[in-house]
Amino acid sequence: MREVFYSKAVNEALDEELSRDSSVIMIGEDIGCYGGAFGVSKGLWEKYGAERIWETPISEGSFTGIAVGAAMMGMRPILEIMFMDFVALALDQMMNSAGKLHYMYGEQVTVPMVLRTPGGAKGGYGPSHSQMLSNLFVGIPGLKVVAPSTPMQAKGLLKAAIRDPNPVVFIENKRLYPQKGEIPDGEYLLPLDKAEVLSEGTDITLISYSSMTPVCLAVKNALKPHGINLEVVDLVSLQPLDTDTIFASVRKTGRVVIVEEACLTGGVGGEVSALIAEHCLDSLEAPVIRVGAADVPIPSSLDLEKIVLPQADDIVQAVKRIREWT
Repeated sequence: MREVFYSKAVNEALDEELSRDSSVIMIGEDIGCYGGAFGVSKGLWEKYGAERIWETPISEGSFTGIAVGAAMMGMRPILEIMFMDFVALALDQMMNSAGKLHYMYGEQVTVPMVLRTPGGAKGGYGPSHSQMLSNLFVGIPGLKVVAPSTPMQAKGLLKAAIRDPNPVVFIENKRLYPQKGEIPDGEYLLPLDKAEVLSEGTDITLISYSSMTPVCLAVKNALKPHGINLEVVDLVSLQPLDTDTIFASVRKTGRVVIVEEACLTGGVGGEVSALIAEHCLDSLEAPVIRVGAADVPIPSSLDLEKIVLPQADDIVQAVKRIREWT
């Protein structure tokens, strides 16, 4: 095992897959000599050249369409949308082409492509560069959606996504890029449809994904001396959801807090909560509590941003509320 940054884990996955398979290409803005907006593709243009690293104009809808077409013709494009806020410009291609063509053509074609994009806020980026828009993709049939929270997950899931015959939306997070974690020395892949119990507990289940997962782990550590034993479940896969892992944890603890950086209304947490209500109602000792961002555009002000986005104290308060329920 060795310790690497989250961004480096993504870079290694890209490098290894470009080296392993000549049909793998990268498409996106500033991913060439600049190395990507957050430096994730640094060094790849120099190593593989312009024939494998396609730098594009600012036209997300157009180059997403190019990626879909390339995938249908046997290539394995890795598409980068510089900020997740910009996926709206690519949504038609993902929703009406990438996710449907395999079905529309009677399984005669596949669309093996990956859309990578960094979501979430990073200290004052403002309303149009800070959103976690995971909810836009989870309701689109034909797409797989993953949101790794650790370097281990990031590398193993991205390699698996690139090799998958289906279109995969791979959600990164700006705040996770500088986080460190251990990864194996050799090659490894992780399943695209499994959640992970990062820390076992007995009292309350915290369910989260992406940037909120390390916050949940920090809350667990902070509350442990107070006799509160939390179980932290990382969804990892947002579509499909690993309901077996989710339900097993809920039935074990009987109390659930769901945490996400996306807006509370219409988020992934609402879908998870509904599934728990449908399948685990007899196991619940208290109502499910959701913690998410306020339903407002994310401010540029750092102080206001903290008010809008979920913080560790919001999770602590949710834990206190659910413990008081009798």
